[in-house]
Amino acid sequence: MKEDTKQQTMKDRYRNGGMNMFEQLDSKDLQIKPVEMFGSDWMALTAGNEEEGYNAMTIAWGQIGTLWERETHANRLPVATCFVRPSRYTKTFIDREKSFTLCLLPKEHKKALGILGSRSGRDGNKIAEAGLTPVFDGKMTYFKESELVLFCHVLYHAPLLEEGFTDRDLVDFNYPKRDFHTMYVGEIVKAYRKKAD
Repeated sequence: MKEDTKQQTMKDRYRNGGMNMFEQLDSKDLQIKPVEMFGSDWMALTAGNEEEGYNAMTIAWGQIGTLWERETHANRLPVATCFVRPSRYTKTFIDREKSFTLCLLPKEHKKALGILGSRSGRDGNKIAEAGLTPVFDGKMTYFKESELVLFCHVLYHAPLLEEGFTDRDLVDFNYPKRDFHTMYVGEIVKAYRKKAD
């Protein structure tokens, strides 16, 4: 491909919000390893939109599966569950929009995830510092660099309660300040996968 044609193609991709870089998947067709995605690769959780503001953070705890049914017993809802501490700036955007995205980034972006997880968006533009490119899809935000994006609408949220823990060691290790996470259960309403080059 000629260089000028290649540059025009890239411009067209970004003009369309990056959509041409991704293909949409049915959530039933997801072939993923959730323990690896959350536990070792980490994921970026984003919330908010271009007009009213957005933020992102790194998460290493979460689940993906099915929960509840809508209209028929055969319609089991695909969901992603994530956990956000009350102090996190991103929480204000999730609570405002009642939605979030989960972005799986290639391994070469692990440093970027470290920045998202260790800095607050209240103090500056950590997304730019991390070298990530936000893409806006309606009222939701994701990153152009993602390999996989899950778009989620919040179905349920509630704080974790100390009295709910049967293993007290988990409380003392994970919550010495008793700043328990809020659990968000989001219906996966759309999924994007990066197209092969």
